[in-house]
Amino acid sequence: MDRVSGGAVALAVVTGLVGTTAGCGGGGAVADDRRGADPGGAVRRAADVVLRAGSAGDVRTAMEMAAGGTRVTIRGTGNYDFRGRSGQLKVLLPTGPAGRQEHRPMMEVFAPGALFMKNRGAGVPADKWVRIETASLADGNLVTGGATDPLAAVELLRGARDVSYVGEEGGLRHYRGVADLGQAARTATAEVRGPLAAAAKGFSRKGVAFDAYLDERGRVRKVRHRFSFVNAGKAVAVMSTTALEGFGRPVRIVLPPAKDIYVGKIRQ
Repeated sequence: MDRVSGGAVALAVVTGLVGTTAGCGGGGAVADDRRGADPGGAVRRAADVVLRAGSAGDVRTAMEMAAGGTRVTIRGTGNYDFRGRSGQLKVLLPTGPAGRQEHRPMMEVFAPGALFMKNRGAGVPADKWVRIETASLADGNLVTGGATDPLAAVELLRGARDVSYVGEEGGLRHYRGVADLGQAARTATAEVRGPLAAAAKGFSRKGVAFDAYLDERGRVRKVRHRFSFVNAGKAVAVMSTTALEGFGRPVRIVLPPAKDIYVGKIRQ
């Protein structure tokens, strides 16, 4: 049988809006650093602070896509083990025209170098998972899965440049800047270096605009990235938000067993 390809998965996951990556968005507005500190250093260090926290017991994601007058939002909830570089999300696909949920929630499990998905449709049996190598995806799974891998979302900040301190919002320190994909890939932890390097090659522009919200310990509590690319001749704008809570809470991630991995051909 044919093996599952990353391209086939990418075409089906986000209801046709996500496909071949061609470019990504630019920078945000510059504001004064009212704290008088080094805003870029604070943001670049945030990834290490999160990794030292060990886990996030409450992870929420939202990916909003707009193309040709159509706007959809994909939301996810779950948790993440930063020490084990693995996590899990339940992802809700957009509702149908009548406002009803027409798709079963898609389950996603993140592991070093891999993404597992269940209930992704397109001919995959209901009790099976599909597995793709994230380094084989042109976007390094920053967009393809309908939710940016929380570890990758944080590691992207290692490439932060042109960073400004916006101000304090809800007890969090708001920073804005641009993440350089190439720099992030070179300085990221080994588990996400491959996917970020793939994204650095797959995106024609290497800068990803972001807004990062850090708490008093320097941990990332929320980060929003803005991507853009061309799919089927249409410009697609993507805003991906990852929120982290419950740091240090015990998290148990179970990878799908080999017998439950589907290796047949996937309909597109």
